[in-house]
Amino acid sequence: MQQVIVIGGGVVGLTSAWWLLEAGYRVTLLERAPGVGTGTSYSNGGQLSYRYVSPLADAGVPLKALTWLFQEHGPLRFRPQLDPHQWRWLAAFLANCRADLNRKTTNKLLELGELSRRAMAALAPAVPLDAFEWRDAGKLVVYRTRTAFDAATAKPDTAGTRQVWSAAECVAREPALAALEDKLAGGIYNGGEAVADCYAFCVALADRIGAHPRFDGFVHGEAQRFVTSRARVIGLQTSDGPLAADAYVLAAGMQSRALGESAGISLPIYPLKGYSLTAPIRQDDVAPEISVTDFERKVLYARIGDKLRVAAMVDMVGEDLSLNPKRLDSLTRQVKEAMPRAADYTRITPWAGLRPATPNSAPIIGATPYANLWLNVGHGPLGFTFACGTASLLADLMRGKAPPFALDGLTLG
Repeated sequence: MQQVIVIGGGVVGLTSAWWLLEAGYRVTLLERAPGVGTGTSYSNGGQLSYRYVSPLADAGVPLKALTWLFQEHGPLRFRPQLDPHQWRWLAAFLANCRADLNRKTTNKLLELGELSRRAMAALAPAVPLDAFEWRDAGKLVVYRTRTAFDAATAKPDTAGTRQVWSAAECVAREPALAALEDKLAGGIYNGGEAVADCYAFCVALADRIGAHPRFDGFVHGEAQRFVTSRARVIGLQTSDGPLAADAYVLAAGMQSRALGESAGISLPIYPLKGYSLTAPIRQDDVAPEISVTDFERKVLYARIGDKLRVAAMVDMVGEDLSLNPKRLDSLTRQVKEAMPRAADYTRITPWAGLRPATPNSAPIIGATPYANLWLNVGHGPLGFTFACGTASLLADLMRGKAPPFALDGLTLG
């Protein structure tokens, strides 16, 4: 029976470990933090958007990005750095800003999203949905401008599930949007999309992993570098000493880039810093029941249990996790204007996380030049959405089983 070391205790690493255990491997999980799910998985947007998988790179985005940089409440901030990773990623991102490439990537992510939806459902007997506040909320994307709304409705409805709503219909079905009614051109609703608490999911899944008969334990230490020989990884150096196994899975978020470089592998991922606000919902508050995305502002609203989670913004500032007061103040003002009665905004808990994104928004799954080193990285803002799907794909690939669809655009290379 093969022994695998999974590097990373966030939602991607944990799901990878579970699917490998279920596939018959023995697994050790290495996580640098004292607990699981405390990095990018901790306080993310909480949306499981299987059908709304719009890659950031698209025709017209570079011009929009320049506009956002000069907006007071713009969704994008860019701080140029003497960092070759930043400039290489930007060059690759710009090369992907084409309508044809966007359509191709979107179609592939829709396949991955459907696989992920089914994989999450298959996990429910082991990790009950109520253990992490899962709720079939549906997803409503609202548009402030007629141009953006018309462009969205002109796109084909590949899943055959969307509903196009006027501004009045958006408010009728989601009263939390009442303050925005005169500012909206309309909205597009998709059923079957969910919201949940990603951190609670990680904790619940970690408990099940810990009880699995083939699990060899959690190791809490910093992965430092791979030791390689003749196209194989022969060891992993950590702050807790050397570790060795038959195979290794790299699923460590942004840390994956430096670890890949230690083995000569260049991973095209860059940290897109995002912010979230969490506020308690009081008895008389009018919080959204539907998961809502404000398209132009790039702000996401999700009711998770008795709390409102708001996630937004992309800061390209390197691996800086500090809470920027100006960005938080800007987001708080936008939230109060959009949904003034949705939660107790005097008790907001702010958070920031680094989303490890690829230039085309597609994760990287599968083999490397080393026969026993595997990847599950680069999920960007859709780590929770895609984690179960990419974990099931990874387990198939490691066993030599054919994936359920072609993985072009989802592998290293």
